Amino acid sequence: MKKNILFGILSAVIWVSCAGFGQKLVYFNQNLKLEKINKVVYFQPDIFPEIEEIKSPTYQAFFSAVTDHMRMYNGLKTIQMDSSMPYDSVDVETLKEICKNNDAEVAIVPKIKYFKVGIGKYVFSNQVLVQLKLYDSKGNFLMETQYDTYRGNARLMGTAENSIKIGTKGAIKKMKQELRNKKIINSGLEN
Repeated sequence: MKKNILFGILSAVIWVSCAGFGQKLVYFNQNLKLEKINKVVYFQPDIFPEIEEIKSPTYQAFFSAVTDHMRMYNGLKTIQMDSSMPYDSVDVETLKEICKNNDAEVAIVPKIKYFKVGIGKYVFSNQVLVQLKLYDSKGNFLMETQYDTYRGNARLMGTAENSIKIGTKGAIKKMKQELRNKKIINSGLEN
């Protein structure tokens, strides 16, 4: 009887704690501080695997999620770039120039990774990994967050578009939470 109760409690604790595994802070530069953020530049996501047919729907779902989520923050403007930045080799000089030309305080470089299932060449699961890198206008790398839709809420059903939206909102939420918790931002993003 005691073993069953202990096993039940342990199972419940593991199940509840697994929901937090979707969000992850990968990197954080604690030596930098930001002033108030008024504008954010978002690039098109770097997509893996690189298949032309999935690019357009992925961009559409990603930017839809960004604009929907950013409406919650009063006064914060988002600028969508129609070009992508390689996630693994960010061109800091180009990033600084884009921030300067758009009067943006920060830039976000995203990557979306689809997971393949089965034997087929183009068969994907609805598990999506959304990764975001945050840079300031001077080109300093501030933080990297990610959200795995399967680990976050065991999402295998539904559309890939909804998985992208859930993953994007989860990664943005984690980034905002870390900005607030680590006090990297002096003001702004109060909501």
